[in-house]
Amino acid sequence: MTETPAYFVHPTAVLDEGCRIGDGCRIWHFSHLMPGCELGERCSIGQNVMIADSVRLGRNVKVQNNVSLYSGVICEDDVFLGPSVVFTNVKNPRSAVPRRGAEHYQTTYLERGVSIGANSTIVCGVRLGQYAFVGAGSVVTKDVAPFALVYGNPARPHGWMSTHGHRLVFDAAGHATCPESGEQYELTAAKQVKRISTSQNL
Repeated sequence: MTETPAYFVHPTAVLDEGCRIGDGCRIWHFSHLMPGCELGERCSIGQNVMIADSVRLGRNVKVQNNVSLYSGVICEDDVFLGPSVVFTNVKNPRSAVPRRGAEHYQTTYLERGVSIGANSTIVCGVRLGQYAFVGAGSVVTKDVAPFALVYGNPARPHGWMSTHGHRLVFDAAGHATCPESGEQYELTAAKQVKRISTSQNL
């Protein structure tokens, strides 16, 4: 008797042999998962998504429609990728110069809770800190600090965001409160944000 997978796959999706899929995942129309990619539990993969070999997604990662995840991309838990987000994996591509394989691909690392807005491009080799928030249509060319709000082309810092996705307003003493969760944050002298109290929901 054939065992029923513990995840949902739309009939039009293509799952190559050797991809690993966690329980509770949902994979929708015309998406393609290549050999060697790995999805944690409860990931949601939208329509027309390509996930290349060696890509790793943590638990509860949401990938919206028309996203290409190329080799070298690693996402921790609870990452959100908006529609038509694009990742690159080679800094200096040339059609006439073969640059394929692990020795050429650069790692792009998204820490827990990162959100990336629709139509953004993430240039390879960067690291996005936990709960960083990238506005729609941005081009990220440098590392992004934890909790930072960045947008534009190239993306630049424009403030700070809470774990629940609200802009943080710091008082003169460097303290802020998330209006939804009540979590407390501190802006340090080094211009880094620390979460000093946490919500039970995250």
